[in-house]
Amino acid sequence: MSTLVRAKNLSKRFGNVTALDAVDLEIPEGRIVGLIGPNGAGKTTALKALLGLTSFSGELEVLGMDPRRERHRVMQDVCFIADVAVLPRWLKVRQALQIAEGLHPRFSMSRAEKLLAASEVRLDSRVGQLSKGMVTQLHLALVMAIEAKLLVLDEPTIGLDIIYRKDFYATLLNDYFDEGRTILVTTHQVEEIEHILTDVVFINHGRIVLNETMERIGERFAQVAVAPDQAAAARELQPVYEQDVFGRKIFLFQDRSPQQLAALGESRVPGIADLFVAKIKGAAA
Repeated sequence: MSTLVRAKNLSKRFGNVTALDAVDLEIPEGRIVGLIGPNGAGKTTALKALLGLTSFSGELEVLGMDPRRERHRVMQDVCFIADVAVLPRWLKVRQALQIAEGLHPRFSMSRAEKLLAASEVRLDSRVGQLSKGMVTQLHLALVMAIEAKLLVLDEPTIGLDIIYRKDFYATLLNDYFDEGRTILVTTHQVEEIEHILTDVVFINHGRIVLNETMERIGERFAQVAVAPDQAAAARELQPVYEQDVFGRKIFLFQDRSPQQLAALGESRVPGIADLFVAKIKGAAA
């Protein structure tokens, strides 16, 4: 399995603000990686570094190349969907496809047309006539029609209703992803994508606070609802985080054996959102 992205001591400062703080990260091919963090955590800066859109210090390779010096070559195998519409409102959908075909040597017009035929987007419509969800469908068709190795998604479904969001990720899984491609996605709607992720990376204040496969999360973390009279015993096991929910204490543990937790209550694997809150708030505490 080859590594598509390799960062070592990746750092970026804006004046007195540290956006990326000595980040070490590797992303292999054939993975769906969720890059998750609060606002201002460094997610967008990291993506801009990967895409060659900002300077940085440290080492960064994307597909074996430095995106600062070889951005043209990197973007032959990388596609990007941002959280804002970038297509002119006067542009017709058919023209957008023709422009993409002229700009990218690996763009397939027939594939783009097939993808749009299964959507609500018509080729003779102008971008300004499309809803936000339809514009997202158009963006997805444009990038999925390119034979790329890495797809970068920055809040791709922000502002969309739940039907469009679910259709977006279903199309991504069924018609794009395979073991030779990698997807890197940032989103605040964690609950909606955790079932498709193979890996999760938490970032806060420019630092990586968690980098695990979904399988390892199930092995390393456990969430236990504990009766009040068991709270002291639970704290002796040094939980990552605790909170009160409907009169019960919910503890999140890391690297504790099932035998240690059995006496406290029934354990379950925490959801990504719960784990994120625990890691971020627990570290702050």
